[in-house]
Amino acid sequence: MDNGDWGNRLTHPVTLNVGGHLYTTSISTLQRYPDSMLGAMFRGDFPTTRDTQGNYFIDRDGMLFRYILNFLRTSELTLPVDFMEMDLLRKEADFYQIEPLIQCLNDPKPLYPLDTFEQVVELSSTRKLSKYSNPVAVIITQLTITTKVHSLLEGISNNFTKWNKHMMDTRDCQVSFTFGPCDHHQEVSLRVHLMDYITKQGFTIRNTRVHHMSERANENTVEHHWTFCRLAYKVED
Repeated sequence: MDNGDWGNRLTHPVTLNVGGHLYTTSISTLQRYPDSMLGAMFRGDFPTTRDTQGNYFIDRDGMLFRYILNFLRTSELTLPVDFMEMDLLRKEADFYQIEPLIQCLNDPKPLYPLDTFEQVVELSSTRKLSKYSNPVAVIITQLTITTKVHSLLEGISNNFTKWNKHMMDTRDCQVSFTFGPCDHHQEVSLRVHLMDYITKQGFTIRNTRVHHMSERANENTVEHHWTFCRLAYKVED
């Protein structure tokens, strides 16, 4: 193979299937760190596997590989401000044996700038359902938004005026809506609109959880919780 053919091969697109996620890059990017596992793999020193479409297959975390690949492209580690999988990413960097990335992940410097902090919004939905009606009837449901971000609470109070007849309480850190007996679609509609409004203010969902319990013989209670977060800058006093 002459130098021209070799250069074309290095820059020619190659597709990887990493845990079911497809990534397209170049061999030169994958070989940026020759001593890494990917460097050896695409140098021919390491066995390769292909999927049914002919793509190189690697049985690893496909979601996290985007950060691995971006590091290969830029030699810089760039993560979202709400990134919560640092331990998993360290394991992936160790698997691929990318030493500069391993060093970056072990650097004790803070993940977020020192002049920032996280703002949190909690959205909860508590629904009491009749066990014996068909279809299942909603006896009562309550939606509550809890946060110290007062501008968000004010925005909800001002932008959800058509729901005012259902608004049960507005406090310093909380707005609650209650329905019942009601059509399940009412609560779903309000919840969807609230989640959309919160995300449009720059918040992203950190986690969700569901809890089922029976309080009475004829009732089931289902609780849903969503936690939203966003990064904000500290204001000097």
